[in-house]
Amino acid sequence: MAKILIIGACGQIGTELTKKLRSIYGKDEVIASDVRKGDVEFVASGPFEVVNALDFNQVQAVIEQYNVEDVYLMAALLSATAEKNPAFAWDLNMNSLFHVLNLAKAGKIKKIFWPSSIAVFGPTTPKQNTPQYTVMEPSTVYGISKQSGERWGEYYHNIYGVDIRSIRYPGLISWSTPPGGGTTDYAVDIYHKALADGKYTCFLSEETRLPMMYMDDAIRATVEIMQAPAGNIKIRSSYNLSAMDFTPEEIAEAIKKHIPDFTIDYAPDFRQKIADSWPQSIDDSNARQDWGWKHDFDLEAMTADMLEHLAGEKG
Repeated sequence: MAKILIIGACGQIGTELTKKLRSIYGKDEVIASDVRKGDVEFVASGPFEVVNALDFNQVQAVIEQYNVEDVYLMAALLSATAEKNPAFAWDLNMNSLFHVLNLAKAGKIKKIFWPSSIAVFGPTTPKQNTPQYTVMEPSTVYGISKQSGERWGEYYHNIYGVDIRSIRYPGLISWSTPPGGGTTDYAVDIYHKALADGKYTCFLSEETRLPMMYMDDAIRATVEIMQAPAGNIKIRSSYNLSAMDFTPEEIAEAIKKHIPDFTIDYAPDFRQKIADSWPQSIDDSNARQDWGWKHDFDLEAMTADMLEHLAGEKG
């Protein structure tokens, strides 16, 4: 039987995606892999291989060993972390993609999912309701690599017929995995600190509006775009994807409805400049039209669910 391989399975998205895909297709059909072993329980929950995404031979070997047809390439150095190590970020984010694209070109795999990001946009991009097709002048290492990856993905589809599918994730928020070095991570950390300390110091300013999405919606979008008929996928660079947008001040107000004594203060750091270069809201009408995307969670619903799960964990 054909198998699914997730490269970068121990990351913030990869962990959730692995669980979801195993719940759909069965645990033995989904091979998790990462450069090192993660949580013991997670590693024991199904097939797991230690694979360096930068090692072409390792990637090819695991694909051949398990008769893999679909690859989800989730390995990446995220925005804030990438700024501290630009050369490695470029190497990881780009060469891991080339490995998978070339394996698909050679007929070793049938379908690729590769995530892009709102980081492909830059200071010159329209900030409100950012269109699918617009000015893209990213100013971060992460954004530059993701924009380049979009162009290469579309090229391999147009020239070699590679079935690659991609979405531009907004900021992602999850209760089950810790922040992974992204600029939008404040919106994860704030819930943890609200329950643990009743206060939070935010590394972005109070009026910084960014597009966000609850992890449940992001995982569902990832699965749905891969399940869609190939003819429905009209965009082979990457689809805009959206659910909600808010500021730190607005998320704090949502938390106060559950924890009235919660307080927040602000100490913007280098991540503020990154956030300022990104859109404030996203137009994802192409995804909604082409493959039926729709989100379930808004800020209120997400806040209630986050606090419930995190309180349950602590309890």
